[in-house]
Amino acid sequence: MLRFVLSRLISLGLSLVVASLVIFTVIEVIPGDPAAFMLGLNAAPDTVAALREELGLSGSYLSRYLAWAFGMLTGDFGTSYTYRVPVADLVGARLWVSLPLTIYALILSTLIAVPVGVLAAARRGGPADFGIMGATQMGIAIPNFWFAMLLVLIFAVKLRWFGAGGFPGWDRGIWVSLKALTLPAVALALPQASILARVMRSSLIETLGQDYMRTARAKGLTQRQAVLGHALRNALIPVMTIIGLQFSFLLAGAIIIENVFFLPGLGRLIFQGITQRDLIVVESVVMLLVFAVILVTFLVDLAYAVIDPRLRRAT
Repeated sequence: MLRFVLSRLISLGLSLVVASLVIFTVIEVIPGDPAAFMLGLNAAPDTVAALREELGLSGSYLSRYLAWAFGMLTGDFGTSYTYRVPVADLVGARLWVSLPLTIYALILSTLIAVPVGVLAAARRGGPADFGIMGATQMGIAIPNFWFAMLLVLIFAVKLRWFGAGGFPGWDRGIWVSLKALTLPAVALALPQASILARVMRSSLIETLGQDYMRTARAKGLTQRQAVLGHALRNALIPVMTIIGLQFSFLLAGAIIIENVFFLPGLGRLIFQGITQRDLIVVESVVMLLVFAVILVTFLVDLAYAVIDPRLRRAT
């Protein structure tokens, strides 16, 4: 097990180094000068040069990359060009919106998808299976931003059960804050639940066809006992992969939903940083999201090893 963990940690570290190089290179080649953007078109060249020096943009690419990378390691993400406050403060404030939204959406997605996928697999070829597969196909096809606007129209404008957007802050109470995140979480969870339900169904059907499942039924176990007692655990391995990927996608890919609902999250912060040419914000936030993706992948690998010991012996 120790060898398995060490190999995954080395892979995680190398992935972070490569990702940081790619992120810095891609963002630095974006056309436009942040200093000139901040001062306007009529700014004098010497004023722009002075601001570039103040922002640390006048050094070489290598020195700027090393300063940024070592700063990230020590928790110093730099200072925002636009807001003139530490990027860590901006990230900390926005993370308390994006992370609960991601967890909320992932919980909803899992609670819907797993039992629905199990039901479809247990009723394979029946009306319930066809109905579930048709519904999940629609859930995948519908864009989440369109579904989000539909939710606002029905539940915020017509029924007035929820607010149309904005976030009151956690100091207003957990219930009030979760209520504000409910419609965005549902909009994010729908396509993910559809994908996860189909994966759960396929994985469980494959597991049910294994020899040990036929042996379990031959020993007198009912279909329900065989599925819940033997098949479900083995079928969860590919499902966990999708759940890990979904967490990463929901955390890093909620830019549109956060803008639809005017949520002050990380996705909206990246969007504002790009439009304002606030490179240090974009670099740092994207790197943090990449770290979250790689970390979740690492944790999923560890969960694999716990569920299936054969994976530990294979390394």
